[in-house]
Amino acid sequence: MELPGPHPMEHLKRMLDSILEVIPPGSQIVYMDYPVHENIGDLLIMKGTEKFFHDHRIRVRKRLSFLQFRSRMRIPSDWIIVCHGGGNFGDLYTDNQKLRETLVATYPTHRIVVLPQTVFFSDAGERERSLGRFANHPDFHLFVRDLTSYETVRGNLANVYLCPDMAHRLYPIQAPPNRSAKVLGLFRTDGEAGHHEAGECDCDTRTDWPQLLSGWDFLLLRLMVKGFVLDRYLMNLLPLRPVWYRMADRFVAKAVRLYGSFGSVVTSRLHGHILACLMDLPNRLIDNNYGKNSSYYRQWTHRIQQEGMPSESSAGNDRGGLYAESS
Repeated sequence: MELPGPHPMEHLKRMLDSILEVIPPGSQIVYMDYPVHENIGDLLIMKGTEKFFHDHRIRVRKRLSFLQFRSRMRIPSDWIIVCHGGGNFGDLYTDNQKLRETLVATYPTHRIVVLPQTVFFSDAGERERSLGRFANHPDFHLFVRDLTSYETVRGNLANVYLCPDMAHRLYPIQAPPNRSAKVLGLFRTDGEAGHHEAGECDCDTRTDWPQLLSGWDFLLLRLMVKGFVLDRYLMNLLPLRPVWYRMADRFVAKAVRLYGSFGSVVTSRLHGHILACLMDLPNRLIDNNYGKNSSYYRQWTHRIQQEGMPSESSAGNDRGGLYAESS
């Protein structure tokens, strides 16, 4: 009798080990551009990244957020510069892209690795200019989360690899065994919101990541950001990172508790979908405004199934429309 294969989420989790080809176990690294904001999706990526480092004995010698980085700061030549993954490689989030461009210009002899990203440029000229800067670096490595991103950059960059999102390293996240029949709607309210009307989705509760935080949370976050900016000028001496990581754990725990009280999720946030998959929670994914969600689903999570929840939906795959059902 043939034994069943690993759960698809376990398979995606193991695929992250391909990163070890360029960041070998035991490497000394700088973890660059980790997030300090209220986007819980980015915090899931950060937690998955830290677990990956821990599991493979990768030695994080320094951690620097975008707010802390100082131009031309000294980094030993045998340390690998590892940039946080996510969905900000391109011209939509210019601060993060400029930081990476500064890194390749400032550290031409270091290995620089960008963890799994979605790539999107709205302007072709900006795409050629930016990718040209990375192409000039002899040891630059870019992991991308979908085939569309891969096709966007592979003609410009030598070292490009397909890989799932770092949050998959967190699988499994335990959910309550007796979930309700209610449906949670988690819909983007920022510049990436798609054209599909969230109001068309039949949900019992509607929210977005920032709405999970209290006024007190936002006050603490603003103080933390000011502290990180100050730390840039104090040579990174303030012990802010452990405090922030505890806050980030609390924000993620709020999302997990919320998900645990629902039977299924409809979301237009990629990590709203990924968190549901991490918890084996049935969910439907709506695309964002430039196709990031549908590209990721087609590449990776369409394989995930659960009884009563098909892995593909006939509801359509147009941008901004209901794309997929999975769990």
